[in-house]
Amino acid sequence: MKLWLLRPVDNLTREDNPWEPWYDKAFGFVVRAETEEDAREMANKCGGDETGKAQRVVYRTGGDPWLYPKYSTCIELTAEGESDVIITDFASA
Repeated sequence: MKLWLLRPVDNLTREDNPWEPWYDKAFGFVVRAETEEDAREMANKCGGDETGKAQRVVYRTGGDPWLYPKYSTCIELTAEGESDVIITDFASA
């Protein structure tokens, strides 16, 4: 199995951003799955209102932003590389 890091794409327009407004939404996942496609499907099933639980998101994205590279990144994590924090997901109101 592989580890995958999924995050929203930066620089989405406000009109086409499933993470606007920011509350009640997931902003990142680390998933263990064999393929990127499997990782994206698992993340999409575990998301919040960005996944279409809010009606306006369904209208724009079909309710599946974790499935599409237009809205989210999905990169394989490996043990190689420099020391780093993999994910910090913090929101302040």
